Amino acid sequence: MIDLTWKLFSQTGNIETYLLMKELENTYKEIPESEEEQDAMEFDSNL
Repeated sequence: MIDLTWKLFSQTGNIETYLLMKELENTYKEIPESEEEQDAMEFDSNL
């Protein structure tokens, strides 16, 4: 989804599309995609 918004932004220069892309990036960073990612996050926090 982020690739689509970047492609649209790069073709149109629409700032709202760019802001949407950044919002999606932040959302993906907040939500772990799998249990492995959650375990990696827990491991990192224990360091």
